[in-house]
Amino acid sequence: MHPIEAADFQQLAQQIKAWGTEMGFQQIGISDTDLSAAEDYLRQWLAENRHGEMQYMAAHGLKRSRPTLLQPGTLSIISARMDYLPENSGHSHDLLDKPAAAFVSRYALGRDYHKLMRNRLQKLADKIAAEIGRFGYRAFVDSAPVLEKAIAEKAGLGWIGKHSNLINRRAGSWFFLGEIYTDLPLPDDSAASNHCGQCRACLDICPTQAIVAPYQVDARRCVSYLTIELHGSIPEQYRPLLGNRIYGCDDCQLICPWNRFAKLSTEADFKPRHHLDNSTLLELFAWSESEFLQKTEGSAIRRIGHQRWLRNIAVALGNGLPSEASKTALKAKLRHDSELVREHADWALQRLNAPQTPTKISL
Repeated sequence: MHPIEAADFQQLAQQIKAWGTEMGFQQIGISDTDLSAAEDYLRQWLAENRHGEMQYMAAHGLKRSRPTLLQPGTLSIISARMDYLPENSGHSHDLLDKPAAAFVSRYALGRDYHKLMRNRLQKLADKIAAEIGRFGYRAFVDSAPVLEKAIAEKAGLGWIGKHSNLINRRAGSWFFLGEIYTDLPLPDDSAASNHCGQCRACLDICPTQAIVAPYQVDARRCVSYLTIELHGSIPEQYRPLLGNRIYGCDDCQLICPWNRFAKLSTEADFKPRHHLDNSTLLELFAWSESEFLQKTEGSAIRRIGHQRWLRNIAVALGNGLPSEASKTALKAKLRHDSELVREHADWALQRLNAPQTPTKISL
């Protein structure tokens, strides 16, 4: 038993929430460890192979849906959210309407959030320890098999929308999530209720129709998967549908009516770096590998590497206007060392030389 009385855990939970907001989190919630409903959904999703090449989703047995297997002794989970939207969403709409512009998912414009949130969670754990003494815990920010959205939903931070992102009634969905698994018997918060109603805006706007049904996303079709997770060639039927999206996709969040309540982030680290919020495809296509590594240092973008960066931009150029500048840049990449880059540059050139209507795909 921890050296505080059971009746004091209610007060401790309130203190944890207050400390969390003081440290820069927008909200803290607490849940138990029962994720049986989410486990059933995960098993079905994996059985249908909708995770594609993301083998980490199938690894680790049941640790993802059973917190006590991942961190023995876990009794409660502290869930935290942090806003990241760096600018008004109107700018995103403008970029998507400009074929020569490069669109990068808003979460990746600034510094990688993993370390920032992990450090904040550690500070929160240290604060708890300073108050009650040593206790068992482990903090996570996309760093282990954790069903963060299901946990956050149980902790009252929002509900999982039809696009599979978490939505908060007062804050939309532009936020990151992190967790502290703890052996403290903290009181649970009430789970958030669903408020998607009959809306299907996210299903209708998805460029590749990856949201195959409400609350069901086939990652293999998702632009974020195709531009970030997929290591090899982007299937040709999806390339025209990527438009000028070179790293991730925010369409389902941009269209969500609940995001009219989203707040702009006050975190300096989430502000755009190296003009990634306002660059042209040709500017970014010209980055050498050393430039790519230098300008993506401390960024989530670095994980895809220079070859996939060029692969994605080549596709976007092929979806743009057939300018001589684009053709010249693509021709230069036909001599690239990477077969992956050469293949996508060649496809883009063929498309610019013989423009076609974007391919329609069927469910």
